[in-house]
Amino acid sequence: MKHSNISIFIPHIGCPHKCSFCDQRTISGAQHAPSGKEVSEICSKALCEAKSPENSEIAFFGGSFTAVPCDYMLELLEAAKPFIGNGKFRGIRISTRPDYIDGEILDLLKSYGVTAIELGAQSMVNSVLEANERGHTAEDVFNASSLIRSYGFELGLQMMVGLYKSSGDDEWETMEKIVEIHPNTVRIYPVVILKGTKLAEIYKSGEYELFCGSYEKCGFDDVVEAVAEMMEIYEENGIKVIKCGLHASEFVEKDMIGGFYHPAFRELCENIIYRNLIWHELYEMADMNRPQKYDEEEVRKKLEKIHRKHIIAVNPSCISKAIGQNKSNIRHFGECGIEIKIIGDENIAKYKVELR
Repeated sequence: MKHSNISIFIPHIGCPHKCSFCDQRTISGAQHAPSGKEVSEICSKALCEAKSPENSEIAFFGGSFTAVPCDYMLELLEAAKPFIGNGKFRGIRISTRPDYIDGEILDLLKSYGVTAIELGAQSMVNSVLEANERGHTAEDVFNASSLIRSYGFELGLQMMVGLYKSSGDDEWETMEKIVEIHPNTVRIYPVVILKGTKLAEIYKSGEYELFCGSYEKCGFDDVVEAVAEMMEIYEENGIKVIKCGLHASEFVEKDMIGGFYHPAFRELCENIIYRNLIWHELYEMADMNRPQKYDEEEVRKKLEKIHRKHIIAVNPSCISKAIGQNKSNIRHFGECGIEIKIIGDENIAKYKVELR
């Protein structure tokens, strides 16, 4: 059964830092801090509507949960706790900063039914963290992650791609260190530059140019390809990617002045993953070594002596991902003179394809 969250957004409240990219009201769409009574009403309504509450968590997102004033944090937890266990929701998920985690806080969270903690790591390179005024170090992420794990919580880490002063090497170093920590889940957020942030100021000044992955100055499609590769690596290492890109929001669309945003960013990444998987199968059919970048013209020539129509089998839940948004993958291969048909097969795992 698919996991789901009852998301409750907490605006930027109590956090002592104003990171370069941060405008939590725009990101979450939250205009005020919900009261305990409001949290109780949200949970009650969600419980009545939930088909499988045991697979759902109450999720406090949008701010640094353990950095809010203690009285307010307790108000929220006390409102949520009656809806946990005994046929109700599975637990509580929170997101917070790595430097606001210690044993006392974890004891408190445990007593209120918190089951998962996500840390906003954003980068694992200290120079990037400092440039973006995060107020913590990569070591803080390692230490907090270890402590969270020792208490038995599910661990999630969040990273941002394309931050100010982040080079291509920095992006991959961040990913590699997160793989080393091996959290249960990861969220990947390509940077979005919002009005009123420090990032917006330096972007407008020309001091900040968008970089990403193994590329130099890059465009939107390059970012999609880089994040798609990161998704594959995380999944191959048993780390579930539960979010890619900011959620679709009229607030973000209204306030962004640059960066990499699309309301279906994850879908675009998964389209690329499946496109590359299909190319890999075609290369193997043509008895060619897999290159770093796919040369469609080269493989087209190699395939001239092989039939040009191919059936590609994927997991049924992934058919639309393999076809691509607006049939982009079907068109892509068609432009290369290769006709593909996507079919479903329950025996094929996610991010796997078979050439039939």
